[in-house]
Amino acid sequence: MVVLFERGMGMKTALLVIDVQQGLCEGEGAAYEYAALIARINTVSTKARAAGAPVIFIQHESSSGYLEYASREWQFAEGLQVRPEDLRIRKTTPDAFLKTSLQEALVQRGVEQLAVCGMHTEFCVDTTTRKALALGYPVILLADGHTSAGNAALTAPQVIAHHNATLTNISSFGPKAQAIRCSEIQFQ
Repeated sequence: MVVLFERGMGMKTALLVIDVQQGLCEGEGAAYEYAALIARINTVSTKARAAGAPVIFIQHESSSGYLEYASREWQFAEGLQVRPEDLRIRKTTPDAFLKTSLQEALVQRGVEQLAVCGMHTEFCVDTTTRKALALGYPVILLADGHTSAGNAALTAPQVIAHHNATLTNISSFGPKAQAIRCSEIQFQ
């Protein structure tokens, strides 16, 4: 068992839920097993809230076309449980820190560690995880909490497995990432 969020001791952790948006859950490019992913994210976010950990939802947007701000595709995915007390941050690049208020929000809340989940593994989950490590945040990558649509070279399960292995082997930033299954997380 892994204790992720602790009250009153250990590192204060925030849960980042990246780009779990309706447009990524439909059509030919739908994320792999997105419904099961959403269910796991809902379980983890409920536990995080109960432990007093900040839950931060990141939404990617474009100025026009796909994932255009306020479009149906830009909205959070159907079934994703977002609460009024959760923080919402909009972004326009794969890096949830670049040109956003994420770093400021983490500092204001005394966050020292991040748990990361969401869509798409090889783009926004990867880039945000690497940036978090570069900024000094240890990362808990929810190993079954991120997904992809795959690509011409790799299937979605291969993309997921590759990133679970690759991101946890980066040591040059100082802080490290560890991959933990959603079911292994216990909250105190």
